[in-house]
Amino acid sequence: MHKNGPAYAGPMSAGADLLLITNSDAGTADREAVDAAVAVLREGAETEVRATSGPAELDDLLARAGDRTIVVAGGDGSIHAVVQALYDREDLAGRTLALIPLGTGNDFARTLGVPLEPEAAAHAVLAGTPRRTDLVVDDGEQVTVNSVHLGAGAEAGKRGARWKARLGRIGYPIGALQTAISPPSLRVLVEVDGEVVVDVDQPVLMVAVGNGASVGGGTELTPGAEPHDGQVDVLVATPVSPVARLGYLLRLPFGRHEEHADVRILRGRTVRVSGTPFDCNSDGEIEGPVRSRTWRVLPAAYAMVVPPR
Repeated sequence: MHKNGPAYAGPMSAGADLLLITNSDAGTADREAVDAAVAVLREGAETEVRATSGPAELDDLLARAGDRTIVVAGGDGSIHAVVQALYDREDLAGRTLALIPLGTGNDFARTLGVPLEPEAAAHAVLAGTPRRTDLVVDDGEQVTVNSVHLGAGAEAGKRGARWKARLGRIGYPIGALQTAISPPSLRVLVEVDGEVVVDVDQPVLMVAVGNGASVGGGTELTPGAEPHDGQVDVLVATPVSPVARLGYLLRLPFGRHEEHADVRILRGRTVRVSGTPFDCNSDGEIEGPVRSRTWRVLPAAYAMVVPPR
């Protein structure tokens, strides 16, 4: 249940107009999936389909969206780009978005319970309910829709990206296993809601800020996180010895890292990490290195259409 008011924004209005945004560079398989989803959507709503190839085109399109529900055909990176553009335009509050998953990971869709098959996802858009959804924003005004992580998680994502184009969602487990061979070690101060969780005298292997539950195509990094309660789940992993680090990273692809003795998961509204330089992986996009970053939760920042309960 939402801690900051009703979680549901009310049912989708009958015959609501939809604007479906897709990627101009999508391959044949994605175009066929979009066509199948659009055929379903047009059975129940007036649906305009537009493809964009970059931020400028996306911004121009959003400027003409009116009050239509914006349906994003893509993965975590695509929904991230649309939310970032709306946030930058100060046009996110009051917006309703929906998702047709076409990415390799689709982790935000998994958290929301959106079907991963395009036609089923389109039926869920028509039958679903807009639910108020939280957003994570950093001190550089960059958004995170699903999850941001640093240390071993960011390194695993970076290495996994090299495999993702060839092997799809199993790229992240491969990256995690490669990272286990030579894991990073950070000296950072981690604070949650102003309370020190880890000081710089303790090596940190990984920090994750989860608005959603999983990364990398289903690896449940913060399994208790859900983006409707006004808080994030914060994972801090501090295994010190090589054996302990290896044990943690080998558990990670299989969602068993919570069992490790050196793992803590906390909940909060603001998270600050500072110290030695680190990269950040936000919704699959790598940024850095930076020495300090603060994230805050914007509760009920917009609405996402979720399948009927």
